[in-house]
Amino acid sequence: MSVVDRVADVEVGDNLTLLVLDNLVWPILVVTFLAFSAVLPESFLTVSNIRFLLLSSAALGTLALAESICLLSGHFDLSIGSLAGFSAMVTGLFMAQWFPGTPGVVGIGVIVLVGALLGLLNGVSVAYLGVNPFLQTLAFLIIFRGATIAASTYPITDVPESYQYPGGGELLPGVPVAVVVLLALFAVAAFLLKYRPFGLAVYAVGGNERASQEAGIDTARVVLAVYVVSGALAGVSGLLYTGFLGAATPSLGDGALFPAFAAAVIGGISIFGGRGNILGALGGVLLLGTIQAGLVMLDIQPTVIRMTNGVILLAAILLYTGIERYRKRALQV
Repeated sequence: MSVVDRVADVEVGDNLTLLVLDNLVWPILVVTFLAFSAVLPESFLTVSNIRFLLLSSAALGTLALAESICLLSGHFDLSIGSLAGFSAMVTGLFMAQWFPGTPGVVGIGVIVLVGALLGLLNGVSVAYLGVNPFLQTLAFLIIFRGATIAASTYPITDVPESYQYPGGGELLPGVPVAVVVLLALFAVAAFLLKYRPFGLAVYAVGGNERASQEAGIDTARVVLAVYVVSGALAGVSGLLYTGFLGAATPSLGDGALFPAFAAAVIGGISIFGGRGNILGALGGVLLLGTIQAGLVMLDIQPTVIRMTNGVILLAAILLYTGIERYRKRALQV
């Protein structure tokens, strides 16, 4: 065998290995699901449990999608949970107290619009005013967490059933609408990111913003669009949470940031931008949901479950670091 053939074989092997490593979340999800099914055969491996697992993951999955898009662009959004809660609370007050009798479909439009406008503010600050994304989105996390509680200290329940339908209704018997919405959002995002100019620009900006500018990409506009999309998805998440809970609560979205961020990282989205398969974040959400459901059924204390989520995130970061080192060595061959 010639040297060229040996090098080609090494490259093929490295490419296959990287492909497996980049999609490692899916086999881990399967193994985890089978493990809990073996330990809890009578309760875990049931249609009702699987349905609840998917339904309870829908709102968080939407936030994970928002965070993943930000990470792919080389940025991040710490405010997504607070924006989801504030958008839900404002829209709940809009429909129940400010303009009672408003149709549910109008409320759906309002909550998405509120989220998008707040995302627009994030985008303008980061893309055009040069504010550090960590500081900008951290400030919004604090501001709108407090604003949600200031708007109402009690749950808003008097909203139309049609408004709650996306988060709590069923498209067909046993098929939650929220799960269909989540899968549709991921499918659209995967298509746009892989095949449309906007998606390619997001990857380019995340990979090398300066090179993207030199290539003629309006990087500020791309970053602005990313934060608008992130905010709109946070609004959708607030909608799904409201339908799932049956109310817009003051604590809605509280504590959702870090699981959403963890799901993105576990799914293989690069924390440095420009690399990752958006569908991997969906696998990360399902993995976290599977582990949490299994631990709850095993009667593990909630504090231990929260700690477990942190351990999983740390393991994902360490695994990602190892994959990046392997990738660099493979590209040098």
